Amino acid sequence: MNEVKPTIKSGIIPGLKAVWPICLGYIPIGLAFGVLAQKAGLHPLEIGAMSLLVFAGSSQFIAISMLSSGAGTIPIIATTFAVNSRHFLMSSALSARLSNVKKRILPLFAYGVTDESFALNISKFRDGNWDINRALIVNHTANITWIVSTILGGYWGQFIPPKAFGIDYALIAMFIGLLVFQLRGQKFVITAIIAGVLAIILSLIVPSNLHILLASIMAAALVVVFARRIK
Repeated sequence: MNEVKPTIKSGIIPGLKAVWPICLGYIPIGLAFGVLAQKAGLHPLEIGAMSLLVFAGSSQFIAISMLSSGAGTIPIIATTFAVNSRHFLMSSALSARLSNVKKRILPLFAYGVTDESFALNISKFRDGNWDINRALIVNHTANITWIVSTILGGYWGQFIPPKAFGIDYALIAMFIGLLVFQLRGQKFVITAIIAGVLAIILSLIVPSNLHILLASIMAAALVVVFARRIK
C-alpha cells in the first residue's frame, strides 16, 4: 500500500489540540500588551501591525517600555535584536527536525517560531508522530491569537487605568510559567539558578538588556562543560 503523505488539512486537528493552551495564555498577555501600547500612544492598527511584523512578545513589551521612556529608534532596534537573538538557538534546534522540508515552506514556519511554539514543537518532534504541517498549525494559530488579542487590548486600553489589574506584570508572569515547565531535572534547576545570579551581576556592568542574553548563554555553557567533566 502507498503511504499517505501528511497534509495541512490532516494536521489541523492535532495542531489545534496541541496549541490551545498556548492560545489561552496569549489572550491575557496580548490584551495586556495592547493596553500598555495604547497607553504609550499607539493606535490599535499600529499595535496590530507591530504584532504582525514582529510577533515577539518580550521584544514588543521591551520596545513599548523604551518608547514610553523616550528612547531613540536605534537603541530600540538594537535592544530588540539582542533579545530576539535567542531565536538563532531555537531555529538551530528545530532545523535538525526539518531537514526534509521544502525550502519554500521554511520561511513561513520560521516566522511563527516563538518561545512557546518552540517548546511545544520541539517536544512533539522528540516524541515522534509530529510533522511540519502540524507545527505550522501550532505556529500560525498562536500567531493569529496574539495579533487579535493585542488589537483588542489596544481598543480596550482607553477604558483601563494605567497599571490596573497588574497588567505590567503579565510578561514576567509568563516567563516564570515557562521556566517552571522547563525545570525537568537537576541540571535545569542549576542552569536557571546560575543564569539568575549571572543576570543580576551582569546587570550592574552591561548596558541595556544584554545582561539577560549573556547570562543565559554563559549559564548554559558552564553547565554543559561541568556535565561533560563529571561524566
